[in-house]
Amino acid sequence: MQRVVSTEKIPIKMWLNEPEAGAMKQAINLANLPFAFSHICLMPDTHEGYGMPIGGVLATNNVIVPNAVGVDIGCGMCAVKINIKADDLQRNQLLQIMTDIREVVPLGFNHQKVSQDESLMPQGYNLNELVVVKRQYLAALKQLGTLGGGNHFIELQRSGDGFLWIMVHSGSRNFGLQVAEYYNKQAKKLNETYNTTVTPKMDLAFLPFETDEAHLYYQEMKYCTEFALANRKLMMERIQQVISSILNNVAYEPVINIAHNYATWENHFNTKVMVHRKGATSAKLGEIGIIPGSQGTKSYIVEGLGNPESFMSCSHGAGRTMSRSAAIRNLNLEEEKRKLDDLGILHSIRGKSDLEEASSAYKDISQVMALQNDLVKIKVELSPLAVIKG
Repeated sequence: MQRVVSTEKIPIKMWLNEPEAGAMKQAINLANLPFAFSHICLMPDTHEGYGMPIGGVLATNNVIVPNAVGVDIGCGMCAVKINIKADDLQRNQLLQIMTDIREVVPLGFNHQKVSQDESLMPQGYNLNELVVVKRQYLAALKQLGTLGGGNHFIELQRSGDGFLWIMVHSGSRNFGLQVAEYYNKQAKKLNETYNTTVTPKMDLAFLPFETDEAHLYYQEMKYCTEFALANRKLMMERIQQVISSILNNVAYEPVINIAHNYATWENHFNTKVMVHRKGATSAKLGEIGIIPGSQGTKSYIVEGLGNPESFMSCSHGAGRTMSRSAAIRNLNLEEEKRKLDDLGILHSIRGKSDLEEASSAYKDISQVMALQNDLVKIKVELSPLAVIKG
């Protein structure tokens, strides 16, 4: 499903038909970066982001770009299969589960009332070397195990073979934002001293790995990614405790985890490069991943096909067709509520602000999956039963 667009320097390889103009302009900026490697990739969920398109993959030579990772560093998905058939779950039990989850998982801007166990935090780091993490550490102890807002969610789902699943989408909370903003400012200051074609208007300030700042950002970014996983795992643990308190003889399979905002050293085309995935996930050969739909639509457990042309990556979801503000302006609240009600999905859509994440603001996930059938294969198809938004 790959299309190739030529640029002045390196090509753009796309797994979508018509990217929006803003996203395409950003992709061309990426392709013209002096340190960009081989080609730029756009996944089928691509839409305009800040500096770099969401759904983009950028490989670089010995350089890291904070805005090519984004502000919610380590944001990603966790999913768990349960040994319970979804049809055996009574509606009053489902309602009770969702009510109780809201009691144990703080949502939106809410934090924990007390600091969480420090042993759950990422280990093996010297906090004195991590400028931002050290500054935010105590606050983060109360953000651990919290969902956050935006497009973050908790869903109970039914698989094609009828089993109950839990899915959680969340990130590194304020850690990621603070690290991203701090090091983007550092990169801008450094870039002012360079003779470079990377202009401030591109919002792609970079950190060469011959600088201390690049190594520090890389360490803080990794910490945020591990914190985001710890955050999802703690929520998953508490969701399972709720379910086990309501249902009998429950067993859970191991957690599936995948992140979609990070950068890491990888080997591609016989070259060690820094691969930035911003709203894209790793899809190495045989790697199990998660591609969620939008609210009220299907999600997928997938297996990577290891396609080298995508730097072994795939989409991270459906991808937006309209901004959050446009969704509030243009979508009808009652109609979006009715769509979920007609599907029998428990939800908490109440006001206009909830329209930011309505399914009508997103691409058709089935079309997104069809466009990347050379990147992943579907292992499990999941339909939502109930959703809690941040």
